Parts: sequence; structure tokens; C-alpha cells
Amino acid sequence: MSTTTAILGSNELQVKKQTLPKETKSYVHFIAGGVGGLVGAVCTSPLDVVKTRLQSTFYQQGAERNFKRTNFIFGHFFETGKLLVQIKQIEGIRGYFKGLGPNLVGVIPARAINFYTYGNGKKIFTELNHGKETAVVHLASAATAGIVTSTVTNPIWVIKTRLQLQGKQRLYSSSFDCGIQILKHEGIKGLYKGMSASYLGVAEGTIQWVMYENLKKRWAQSPDQLENKRKIGGKSAQAWIGNLGAAAVAKLVAACIAYPHEVIRTRLREPVSKTGTVKYTGLLQCLKLIVKEEGVIALYGGMSAHLMRVVPNAAIMFFCYEAILHNFGEEKKR
Repeated sequence: MSTTTAILGSNELQVKKQTLPKETKSYVHFIAGGVGGLVGAVCTSPLDVVKTRLQSTFYQQGAERNFKRTNFIFGHFFETGKLLVQIKQIEGIRGYFKGLGPNLVGVIPARAINFYTYGNGKKIFTELNHGKETAVVHLASAATAGIVTSTVTNPIWVIKTRLQLQGKQRLYSSSFDCGIQILKHEGIKGLYKGMSASYLGVAEGTIQWVMYENLKKRWAQSPDQLENKRKIGGKSAQAWIGNLGAAAVAKLVAACIAYPHEVIRTRLREPVSKTGTVKYTGLLQCLKLIVKEEGVIALYGGMSAHLMRVVPNAAIMFFCYEAILHNFGEEKKR
């Protein structure tokens, strides 16, 4: 009985150590977050392009908009499939990967910054909370990580959005050219368009992190972990599935709640018209104008493509993150 208790105690201690943020593991957070973001971005790039176009003004007019108003759920999936086919026919396979360059350039540092800030923020907030890692600690850490990440990477996402909105007529020859033209015609402020909406979107990341931490504890850390059989990379199959499920569900819920900010952010980042007129000048003005001209439903344009992309993306990213962090951690602890 005492041997069993010792084994259980040892495993519980090991699980507890894995959940605590470690300052010495900072580089692992960078690597794991970057790899996860890279793989997820490449796999889901076609849906990212479709989502951006469906969110923009150019794809929210006429019969298509009326169709979506009368067939809200099926309309979204119909438009997603229709646009995927159109991109292939008009622009070829390369059309599915427009904006992938700046996306990849942005994803790696963004995920590295986010995971690094979250992990170290959790450590600091836990210490301030007398060593107790609670939901409030997760919330504060996630909010801090979201604000820092949004501020640092906003110019990259502006360039990515502009490139994805290009059709057959190319306004920018490359990511670098896009950045230069934005600076030339719109100034440094042009690279920070949509920043207010990005800060509003911090709520999504906060909800996601808090839910993920909670669900991971419930689903991934089960009695099955204590068995010495059927381990994959140091964890049971049930534990890995639990991590995947927690990441997917957390992202699904967070994305559904906070989605309108995605549309507002895309509109704010749209290219300036040839006349130099700026249609959307700020967060509230953009929100009111969209609702007035297109109805509330326009705030959910491209939602199906968005969910089809971000849910598997989150599952892939967090799986890679947990796998790399777990295996690097195991080597260090022995």
C-alpha cells in the first residue's frame, strides 16, 4: 500500500511540475509556439484567405449578401466553398497562399511572444497570488500576453490582410513592397490600422487560454496517465487526445464569442480607395456603419471559413506546443 501511495505521489508531483511555468524553459516556449504556429498556418492558409475576403467590403454586396441573410448558417458554408473554387479557377493554387509569407513571418514571433509572455506572466502572477495558480492568474496572464503580442505584430497582419485582398489586379508585388507603399501613402499609422480591434480581440485569447487550462486539467490529466502502459512520448493516448480536445473546444467557444472584432479589424485594414477617402476611421464608427449599411449579419461574414481554419489550427498549435514542451521538460528533469 505504501509503495502504491509513493508511486501515486511521485506521479502527482511530476504532473504538478509540468503545469508550473519554468523560467529556464523560455527557449522551449519560443520553439514550441513557433513550430505549432508554422504548421497550423501552412495547413490552413486557403481558409485564411477565404475568411479575409468574406470579411471585407468587396465580398459583402448584392445577391451574395442577400443570400446569406436568408440562409445564415448554410449561406456561410456555401460562400466558403464557392470562393474556394473561384480562387482556384481564377488565381490558381497560388491564390490559396496569398499573404502566407507575412503570415509565417508573423506567426513565429507572435506565437513565441504569446507563449513566452503567457508562461512567464503566469509564473509572476502566481507568485503575486501567494503561490496559487487560479483562473484569475490564467486570465491576467492571457490578457497581458494578448496585449503585448497584438502591439508588436500588428504591422505584419496589416500587410498580410492587404495581400490577401488582392484579386487578379495586383497592387503590391511583395510583402516588402506592400509595407513600403503603406508607409509612403499612409504613414506609420497605416501599419497600425485595426489596432483597437486587435485589443478588443484580446478577449478571445483570454477566453481561450482560461478555458484551455481548465479543460486540459479535466481531460488530459486523468488516472490513465498513471499507468506505465501505452505511453506515447511520455504521455498516454488519452492525455494527448485530451490536449487536442481542450485546445479545439476552447478556440471554438472563444472564436464564436469574439468573432465580430475580426470583421471590424479587417475592414479597418482595407486599402485606401483611389480617391483617398477612408471609409472606416475607428472601431465604433466602423461597427455602426457596418450594422447600418449591411445589417448585424455582416459582422459574421466569413465565420464558417474562420472556424474551419482556427479550430484545427489551435489543435495543431497546442499539440505541437505541449509535445515539444513535454519532451524537452522530461529530458531536463531526469
